[in-house]
Amino acid sequence: MKILSYRILLKKEAEGGYTVIVPVLPGCVTHGDTIEEAIKMAKEAIQLYIESLQEHGEEIPSEDETIEYTITVEI
Repeated sequence: MKILSYRILLKKEAEGGYTVIVPVLPGCVTHGDTIEEAIKMAKEAIQLYIESLQEHGEEIPSEDETIEYTITVEI
């Protein structure tokens, strides 16, 4: 069994809850009412996404070579 790690981005929504995207997995988006629920939903969405890739014989993306950096600018 291989362990994969994926970066997720959570965005607080005006109508409530949090939208979650997984940048390296196009279209992998979910939602939760709380941060904890959103993270739980993201894990489930990632697992289902990877299962689908495996069933179709497609490559599973990884973030092994990804470098993340945040740039701050003044406006």
